[in-house]
Amino acid sequence: MTEDVAALMLTNPNTLGIFETQIAQISQIVHQRGGLVYLDGANLNALMGLARPGDFGVDVMHLNLHKTFSTPHGGGGPGAGPVAVKKIIEPFLPYPTVEKDAEGKYFFNYHRPQSIGKVKAFYGNFGTLVRALCYILANGATGLREASCVAILNANYIKQNLLEVYDLPYHEPVLHEVVFSNKKQSKNHVTVMDIAKRLMDYGFHPPTVAFPLIVAGALMIEPTETESKEELDLFVEAMKSIAEEAESNPDLLLRAPHTTRVRRLDEVQAARHPILRWKPRTP
Repeated sequence: MTEDVAALMLTNPNTLGIFETQIAQISQIVHQRGGLVYLDGANLNALMGLARPGDFGVDVMHLNLHKTFSTPHGGGGPGAGPVAVKKIIEPFLPYPTVEKDAEGKYFFNYHRPQSIGKVKAFYGNFGTLVRALCYILANGATGLREASCVAILNANYIKQNLLEVYDLPYHEPVLHEVVFSNKKQSKNHVTVMDIAKRLMDYGFHPPTVAFPLIVAGALMIEPTETESKEELDLFVEAMKSIAEEAESNPDLLLRAPHTTRVRRLDEVQAARHPILRWKPRTP
């Protein structure tokens, strides 16, 4: 860490679902060299109502509306959400800012001498913003805290139930998600993609696979607060059945999915010769 480093961005809890316990010390080192700490808010559903990122040294944080505030976590997220900053950064925020005058009326403030200027005219996915606001208002402080607690409980419930069936590369306590690997199943040439395809036959949308990159054959399982115990039990049973199939009949996984309208695609050809737009067939 030198004076040439302007900022450090990190995700906490990280992509393994593990909380970076030395975050305060890390922030102190960055601040001592004149840098800022930017927190990736992708996993805010493990902290919401439980921790104050500003207290452990975070200066800037974007609040992802996906996962945490009701929007489904798919397709890379909704691409919308506020960015929270500390007072030291507030003068430099893009203009116009939305402010309230003495009469209680909202207005756009363009007079910001230290502002970095206008970034863009588009304010993001408005529908996503409204839905997130409704979720926050409906739950209140107590409900938001409970949502985080349930997300953490659900992830740990899955972890404990699959601990003896799938390999767990990192054994630290997890928060909102747990990352397994296919190490035990790979001896029968079963890949993480085979497990994901077979899971579709059991009626489940597969979790993120092959990510994070630091885990070979990663299975990132993230139930959030929305799943009931009954649904979690069905998922656990499906995962256990797939692990058993990987031992007794691995070919079943290698040819999965079996119940979908479209069978397994040639992923090698799809990667090498992608068809990125539809073309009508010539007569």
